Amino acid sequence: MHYQRWSRNGDPQKQIRIRGTVEDRFRAYVNSSDASGCHIWTAGLNGGGYGVATAGNGRRQLAHRVAYESAYGEIAEGLVIDHICGNHACVNPAHLRACSQKQNLENLRSAYRGNRSGVRGVTWHGQAGRWRAQVMHNGRDYHIGLYADIAEAEIAVVAKRNELFTHNDADRA
Repeated sequence: MHYQRWSRNGDPQKQIRIRGTVEDRFRAYVNSSDASGCHIWTAGLNGGGYGVATAGNGRRQLAHRVAYESAYGEIAEGLVIDHICGNHACVNPAHLRACSQKQNLENLRSAYRGNRSGVRGVTWHGQAGRWRAQVMHNGRDYHIGLYADIAEAEIAVVAKRNELFTHNDADRA
């Protein structure tokens, strides 16, 4: 317990307990001074970088879901909460929207971790010795073409996503 207090507060004797309503305790862990307008969750994060909070019923929930429900009401069945800003630790209700899982995946900000190009939808095609541009939509793989330059492939991928997707804010900005 001493080590936990020391790692949290810098002092093994210091105990910080925030008292008050559930809303007061929730707000105590939010930093609203971010320049982007994000309200950053400063308490515990899970492995994906999402904040974890204790809701009014005493159960642990994702902090952005708690923030969304307190601002807009219950989340409809089958919907997830999308971070419009792309910051998983953000709990600003203005940066959150309810959408389907498909729409949430359309709003990804960057390429997957193992992608060599660093551009979402652009991969190296070893046999052709060129960059392959492709987009996945509704379970179908759209092959756009092979390009000598990553920038050309990125332009083609962004144009195709804008044609197919409804929630790709990063491409439309």
